[in-house]
Amino acid sequence: MAGDSGTDGDRGGFREGLESSAGDPRLLIVLNAILSALFAWWLVWGAALIGAVEYSLATVAVVAVGLFLLTHVMTRPS
Repeated sequence: MAGDSGTDGDRGGFREGLESSAGDPRLLIVLNAILSALFAWWLVWGAALIGAVEYSLATVAVVAVGLFLLTHVMTRPS
């Protein structure tokens, strides 16, 4: 390839790069919030469909916060 100096031996492999990268915790928080909100909406919609809970924005918000906190605690590095 153009610009390839042939010194790939000095660079770590793709796996080593992924394992050594801590990533951006803000991205994890944003993805967790978005996915928790979507999953909460889906759960509350399904529960309302069978008559288990009342479908409302407040119910979705409470479930989303609960899911967010649960997944945040479970995915924290030890």
